[in-house]
Parts: sequence; C-alpha cells; structure tokens
Amino acid sequence: MKMARRFFASLLIVIAPLVLSVARTSGDNSKAAQYFAFIGTYTAKTDSKGIYSFRFDSDTGRLTSLAVAATTTDPSFLTVARNEKYLYAVNELSEFDGKKSGAVTSYSIDAKSGKLVQLNQVASGGADPCYVSFDQSDKYLLVANYTGGSVSTFPVAADGHIGPAAAFVQHTGSGPNKERQQGPHAHYIATSADNRFVFAVDLGLDEVAVYRFDPATGSLTPNDPPFAKLAPGAGPRHLAFHPNGKFAYVLNEVNPTVTALAYDSKSGSFSTLQTLSTISKDFTAHNDTAEIVVHPSGKFLYASNRGHDSIAEFTIDSAKGTLKLAGDFPTMGKTPRNFALDPTGKFLLAANQESNNIVVFRIDPATGALSATGEVAQVPAPVDIVFVPAK
Repeated sequence: MKMARRFFASLLIVIAPLVLSVARTSGDNSKAAQYFAFIGTYTAKTDSKGIYSFRFDSDTGRLTSLAVAATTTDPSFLTVARNEKYLYAVNELSEFDGKKSGAVTSYSIDAKSGKLVQLNQVASGGADPCYVSFDQSDKYLLVANYTGGSVSTFPVAADGHIGPAAAFVQHTGSGPNKERQQGPHAHYIATSADNRFVFAVDLGLDEVAVYRFDPATGSLTPNDPPFAKLAPGAGPRHLAFHPNGKFAYVLNEVNPTVTALAYDSKSGSFSTLQTLSTISKDFTAHNDTAEIVVHPSGKFLYASNRGHDSIAEFTIDSAKGTLKLAGDFPTMGKTPRNFALDPTGKFLLAANQESNNIVVFRIDPATGALSATGEVAQVPAPVDIVFVPAK
C-alpha cells in the first residue's frame, strides 16, 4: 500500500482566525467535552430534510443522533457566530423569490437541545451559493455564489438577523475547460486574519480574487493586484492558511492538485511556490477534490479526494511553505465532500456524501495518523460539519 500512514492531526480551532474554511467553530472551547455537531446536507433528490444535529463527546468520540435541527432546502454550507448563539446556512438554490438566486438563512441555537429556530432568510444575490463565512468582527457574512459567479456581503444584527446586502461583486470571464469553466464559479470566500482583505476562490476563472474589505461598511474593492492566478484549467475550490500567516494553500478541484502560495499580508498578494497532485500516479479513475485543512501545528495539510475517496496528507516545510505528499487514508465511504476536526483536535469526522454517512476517526497527535473509532453516523447527503459547545 502506498501512502497509508501518517495522517490527520489536530486541526481547526487554532487556525479559525486565519482560515474560515475549516470545520468552523467559535470561541475558546478547548475545555469543553460535549458539543453539538450540525450537519448541512443536500435535500434535492435525497431523503434529507435539512440541517441535522448530533451530540459529540470529545472525550470518547461518540456521535449520537439527536434530530432534524431545522427543516430547510439544500442547506449545503454552514457557519456559526463566535458568540455561539446563531448559525447561518446557505440554501444552494438556483431560484429564490422568483429570481436567479439562492438564499442565506439565520437561526438561533438552543444551547440545551441543539434545535434551530429560523430568524430570517434573504436572497444570496446569485444562483447556487456554496460557501458562507464571517468577517473577523462577526458583523458581516460573506457568501460565494457558485453558478451565479458572484460574491456578496451581508450585515448581521446583534439579534442574529441578516440585513440587506452591503456589497455585491459579479465575476466575469471563463477558463479553458469548456465543461467546467464556461463562466465564473465562486466557490469560497473569507477575510484575512487582520480583516483587511477578502479572498474569493473562483473555480471558473482559475483565480483567487483579492478585495480590500471595509469592516465598517462591508464594502469590497478590488485589490492591487486584484487576483492570484492558478494554472489554466486547475479549477480552484477552497483555500487554507498556514497558522503562521505566511503561506496559503489552494485546493484545485478540476486537476486535482494543491498549490502552495507565499502570502504578503501587507499588500494582500500571493506568489506561487509549487503545485502537487492530491493522488498517487497509479490511480487513473476520475477524481475531484473537495476540502482542505492545515493542522494547527503547521506541520501537516490534508485534502479530500472524491473518486479516490480518501484524505491526502502533505507535510509542510514551515520555513519555506512547500509541501511533500506523505500519504492517504480511505474515508470508509463514498465521496468525502467535507471533513472536519472536532474543536479539541482529537478526532476527525469525514462526511461521505454519496454513502450517506459520517465516519469518526481518532487522530494520533504525534504522527497525524487516523484510526477508525467504529463510530459511523447515518446522515442523508452530508455536505458540511460545524461544532457548537453544548451547555
């Protein structure tokens, strides 16, 4: 077996200020043991009813099903406010209120039961929104509209309600892959750690668009330079920063590869270091990537493969930012669209969309290797996982 060891180590909560693409949680939850795990799903052509809730024990790795936390349509991607009172979901729709737009929905969280109560819902500004995150102040939501090829920002009130859009930017252009890149496809959006810049990864344009962000108004202004260019036909999907803030890593879906970038925090600009495949050369079947995460130690990077149905592990040279493919680990399911680390960094949860399950792995803190705990939760078409401490 090639590349079967040394895998996933603790992740997530330490790099939340830098990267909002990881399994998003909020606050200092390092001492908590009981969490709610909220699962975003696809409801179209599946048995899913919306957002599901589970109770997760970070001491044992036990994942216990609770209920349908909220009935809603295609809540594919989620994020949680840092005050842990509110959860937000994009509804990945092609039409909303008679317009070519998806939606963004806000919920209050019952800290005892894990139930979600809808507060309000607004149009996302473009069709099929697929990513949502907060700015560093938690005053604005940022949304990427995939089919619409656009990005939007929305103010969030103290009571959790979403206000009218503060900014909207329509991407234009296309890429060389006529099937996948016939137009812009915004797939990820998040702010920099200092809240000065917004990064929007566009699969259709082979670009990471960079905007100057005004945290007082939510406005977006093209940076100089306005984007970082990836290889033609790469199809970039998600981005993750190194904890030191000097490097960033773009997961390319169409290739499939990962590109290491050096980041200049003063100018908000990137320069390419290297690009590596996420799968071994002996795998010839079709493969798409999905999620990317950097270990908080800065030593490891992980990326999920759909087709190969695995997580690829790379070691990181923390001085140079370069990568080396170290191994891969089967996710024990089909099509791992998302994976997340629990807030303590002890466990990894792999969301296998087409096998309708979430598999829990224990993380070896020394090597990052994964071992199955035996915990397998049944969830229809899981897409995204976020955690909130249970009271």
